[in-house]
Amino acid sequence: MDRQRQFVLRTLEERDIRFVRLWFTDVLGYLKSVAVAPAELEGAFNEGIGFDGSSVEGFARVYESDMVAKPDPATFQVLPWETDGGRVYSARMFCDIAMPDGSPSWADPRHVLRRVMADAAAMGFTCYVHPEIEFFLLKDLPQDGSSPVPADSGGFFDQASHDAAPHFRRRAIESLEAMGISVEFSHHEGAPGQQEIDLRYADALTMADNIMSFRYVIKEVAITQGVRATFMPKPFADQPGSAMHTHFSLFEGESNAFYDPEDPYQMSATGKAFLAGVLRHAPEFTAVTNQWVNSYKRLVLGGEAPTTVCWGQANRSALVRVPNYSPGKASSQRIEVRSPDSSTNPYLMFAVIIAAGLRGIKNNYPLPAPAEDDVWSLSDAERRAMGYVDLPNSLGLAVEAMERSEFIAETLGEHVYEFFLRNKKAEWDAYRRQVTPYELSRYLGL
Repeated sequence: MDRQRQFVLRTLEERDIRFVRLWFTDVLGYLKSVAVAPAELEGAFNEGIGFDGSSVEGFARVYESDMVAKPDPATFQVLPWETDGGRVYSARMFCDIAMPDGSPSWADPRHVLRRVMADAAAMGFTCYVHPEIEFFLLKDLPQDGSSPVPADSGGFFDQASHDAAPHFRRRAIESLEAMGISVEFSHHEGAPGQQEIDLRYADALTMADNIMSFRYVIKEVAITQGVRATFMPKPFADQPGSAMHTHFSLFEGESNAFYDPEDPYQMSATGKAFLAGVLRHAPEFTAVTNQWVNSYKRLVLGGEAPTTVCWGQANRSALVRVPNYSPGKASSQRIEVRSPDSSTNPYLMFAVIIAAGLRGIKNNYPLPAPAEDDVWSLSDAERRAMGYVDLPNSLGLAVEAMERSEFIAETLGEHVYEFFLRNKKAEWDAYRRQVTPYELSRYLGL
């Protein structure tokens, strides 16, 4: 038995842990869990835990439903808040999903990202990511469709004590750090109730696992503070939405492959080609980075979110920014992709963006000139005249772009690609049939 498995089994015994939660993620990014007793874990390491894949979104059809969850001992962590008088109750591990014959499941989002990371490794690269995760704290989660109420009335970087959960961020960060998830920054964001917590960079697979843990921890800690957390992209019409601006960099060993001190932007040819790939394929992957009908209420002109395919250095209206916080520091060279929202499936989101960048490197895509204009202030005609391409502005248009994309089909694999398209088409069709309160108030008198 390898050392990681031995460590897990020894820790379970020494800390008298009663349950181990085996976590995995469905195609839409929902966290799934099955709890096992410690006595069953050695068998789970060897053989996995069988389950009905047809009951999980996007995993299998009824006639091919048997699947196996195989726990990854490298992801073992004790859940820090589940204690009673110092006694630990449970821990968690992420799982890789396999078929009964042991082969990886093509429906597993973790496997989709692993394949892209293997492609990067074959080119000599390791990809590191650093997300800035925004979300809202609410006084409650109304179930009747009524408007939610923010938990506070704070604004950007406000330090004042708030109406509810004044110690929320401290408690959340303590819980994250206890699980080995390093936090770099945290602050109140611009809208009432809106928070941002930035995770310290890690390789893409570790970070995707961390984001899934993050969303779970945030919701659990919020409940202990008497509030509720939501990662809905745009819960308030008159406030900014919740983004997950994500920084990407490629390393060759210890060297940042994006860094060139002689370039005006300190960006190497590799970095420029990666950025060009992200820009070229952005309309195709937008359905993945912004996967809900509500996501497109955030991606509107003047809404502090990108609407146009372009890049710049200090330009926060651009889809991709090349930050310059630490000029001359090679390890800091990176790109910041600003379209994803915090409700995305992180495994698929990282997979399509990294794959787009790698395709740019493989095919030596040319990088267009930077946009230093405030793209939000330009008219449609001005943007077209300047050669800018708009991002899809609805889930329907995003799905159409994805459906035409050989690149996305290849990256996600046939199973995930087809299920994702089918599910998003159904969501868009259901949304289009709705008659909203806005329409009733505006048109009922016709």
